[in-house]
Amino acid sequence: MAGFLSACSLVLILNSMGQFHQESSALNARLRADPLLVVDKDGAISKIAQPTQWPVRRAKILVGMEATMGPFPAKLSRSDLAVKKLGEPVTVSNHSRQKISFEPSPGTVIKAWLLVPLPAVGQKVAKFPAMLCLHQTIPMGKDEPAGLGVSKSKRQAFDLADRGFVCLAPDYPSFGEYPCDFKNPAWQSGTMLAIWNNSRAVDLLCSLPEVDAERIGAIGHSLGGHNTLFTAVFEPRIKVAVTSCGFTSFPKYMKGDLTGWTSSRYMPRIATIFGKDPAKMPFDFPEVLAAIAPRGVFVNAPKKDDNFDLQGVKDSIAAARPVFKLLNAENRLQLRTPEGGHDFQEESRLEAYAFVHGILSPPQSPHGNPFRENDK
Repeated sequence: MAGFLSACSLVLILNSMGQFHQESSALNARLRADPLLVVDKDGAISKIAQPTQWPVRRAKILVGMEATMGPFPAKLSRSDLAVKKLGEPVTVSNHSRQKISFEPSPGTVIKAWLLVPLPAVGQKVAKFPAMLCLHQTIPMGKDEPAGLGVSKSKRQAFDLADRGFVCLAPDYPSFGEYPCDFKNPAWQSGTMLAIWNNSRAVDLLCSLPEVDAERIGAIGHSLGGHNTLFTAVFEPRIKVAVTSCGFTSFPKYMKGDLTGWTSSRYMPRIATIFGKDPAKMPFDFPEVLAAIAPRGVFVNAPKKDDNFDLQGVKDSIAAARPVFKLLNAENRLQLRTPEGGHDFQEESRLEAYAFVHGILSPPQSPHGNPFRENDK
């Protein structure tokens, strides 16, 4: 696995970091806050006006993210996933739930829940859209989105399987049944390790005969919320991303104290290279959102979230929206700001499911209106 961290790739990342350090703090802040701004080789600043100009700016956003997370191993061999069923499937509500394991890379085994909709009696089984369902910071990991936790607001896989989506809920490194000490030198951050694992999870979904590989999305709350966004940037097969309580701009995160992002589970380079200083960061969330365009992004940001400041979310949305507009996808960036704290409130949750449905256009659930639920 360590082969993908070649000398060339490391030089590219280090060069990109040097470029960011050479820019003034004021210029860096402007670039992080406005995804349409570009700087030419002579230092002149201009604004992108044509869609054909966007891919170059987007590529620089990915360089900034990789400078922080480590490189995405695009050339790493996608080895056999070695998918195994663990135990027997269980029928729950209007879907079946099966525990499986798979190997995103040789020697690494991840356990996950696979939820598959049940067809109505006499219904011809068609290919379903699919959702990668990513859990929050919680010891049980994958069990919560699969509906095995106590919080009904976090059971996205359960809900979406009942609505006609094949759902895969894997463990994030160090949660659930995925022990991880983050000491493997092949990975510069837990964040990039998770992105790779999630990309392989998309491979798994695409391999299933009941899944339409052209209709795949991702959804998550908190840790799962930014995990969803980061994965969608590097995984183009994700057509829609739903993030709940998953981010705010770095300057607005804990009043600019980025310590919460710096553990080995996330991005240690934020501390070791960028000094936990938002002004030195080589990327920010306006750029993350913009890099997903023109694909769909739904953001749930409650007004009293004590982790991710709402104003920083609004600033990020406002900065990314012109990119969606440039790419003729302005309506594909949606923000909801419900009352309440760090939770996925019911009204926003149902709107998120409808947003996903509108983009992935699954067949009508055989079990009634897919956008009504009675849980609170």
